[in-house]
Amino acid sequence: MANDFDLIVIGSGPGGYVAAIRASQLGMKTAIVERDALGGICLNWGCIPTKALLRSAEVLRNAKHAEAYGLKIESAEPDLEAIVKRSRGVAAQLSGGVKHLMKKNKITVIEGTARLEKGSPAPKVIVKDKDGKDAPYQAAHVILATGARARAIPQAGLEPDGDKIWTYREAMVPDALPKKLLVIGSGAIGIEFASFYNELGSEVTVVEVLDRILPVEDEEISKAARKQFEKQGLKILTGAQVKGLEKLKTKVKATVETGGKSETIDADRVILAVGIVGNVENLGLEALGVEVDRTHVKVDGFGRTGVPGLYAIGDLTGPPWLAHKASHEGVICVEGIAGANEAHPFDAWNVPGCTYAHPQVASVGLTEAAAKAAGHEVKVGKFPFIGNGKAIALGEADGMVKTVFDAKTGELLGAHMIGAEVTELIQGYVIAREAELTEEDLMHTIFPHPTLSEMMHESVLDAYGRVVHM
Repeated sequence: MANDFDLIVIGSGPGGYVAAIRASQLGMKTAIVERDALGGICLNWGCIPTKALLRSAEVLRNAKHAEAYGLKIESAEPDLEAIVKRSRGVAAQLSGGVKHLMKKNKITVIEGTARLEKGSPAPKVIVKDKDGKDAPYQAAHVILATGARARAIPQAGLEPDGDKIWTYREAMVPDALPKKLLVIGSGAIGIEFASFYNELGSEVTVVEVLDRILPVEDEEISKAARKQFEKQGLKILTGAQVKGLEKLKTKVKATVETGGKSETIDADRVILAVGIVGNVENLGLEALGVEVDRTHVKVDGFGRTGVPGLYAIGDLTGPPWLAHKASHEGVICVEGIAGANEAHPFDAWNVPGCTYAHPQVASVGLTEAAAKAAGHEVKVGKFPFIGNGKAIALGEADGMVKTVFDAKTGELLGAHMIGAEVTELIQGYVIAREAELTEEDLMHTIFPHPTLSEMMHESVLDAYGRVVHM
């Protein structure tokens, strides 16, 4: 029948559309359901358009400091409307690219909002189109890839209104530059927006409830990041909690408590970056008996929910909430369904994390503290950007590379970086960990000169008392 498939994927973000493509490659008749734009939040309202905004901020920053490079630029001013327009154009181009990939791989795209009902051999998928009409679809397997959205805390008034209190979505399409901006939360999303708006000229305050910014990162990297952000003009409050937001006619008044003391912060706009919640509502999960824990669907290493024929991947299943994690889960899930020989369960041990602010931050594996807490005797290597010729030539001499090894086995337990282009460099360590390379393998590897990647080599050497350029 026309509405029967081997696999139906609900959601076309980086997890969903990659899963659909892999299924098609393995010979499955595949459909994907999307209620909005192909590519999901990542391509349309997340990963990609935010990087376009940050690229504009980077170009502006370089233009402002042109004299340091022997160049004369009379003035450099942001054109907010043009910056946003460019970002939206990048998103539209990539969403169109996903549409092309669906067509190329003969994947049926179903536009509408899906819900599940009991069925066999997998739950039945009912899709409501834009006119409100329902259409039933059946498949042998169904993958949920519905993603997540920004978390709100209504009790404290921390609830977006699309006007003065923003989520990432409103923050990407501002109609005016706020003079004063309050960012609540200092994870990757919060810090990226704080960095962007600070560069464009907003007076930015970041409030973090924990004792340091970028709290999932190595403590040494967090401290270095705070130092550089404050040098750039950001005001950062840690160990601080927003107790309430009062919306006035022209501003928002925030009550912030730090160390038992309360203060009031006025802002034109507020960005909420206090985490995300899974999109589990209105899917029919309760009736099917799907186990949901704090808005996230519980799954095993192959995405199986425990309900026959039903799987879940990506942000819907919990942290780390990263596009590349979702894509990898999608491939593993589909290969498990197909019984592919290379199928192996997903494990988050080697998922890299990246923050695209200025400076960039990237990491993989255990922090130094976590490695010690896990019982490892460690060897730690560090190398500063100031010791690298390419970093100095780029005018980007602030930063460091840090590596953590098991002292007994030479296993690379973790790697942590801050500085220019570290989001590109981190993959070298990810590959090293995946290939189970030891410190000896890395020390014997030739790194090209002059490159920033040489610091990765030097950090390894430093862990074993063999550093050359420091």
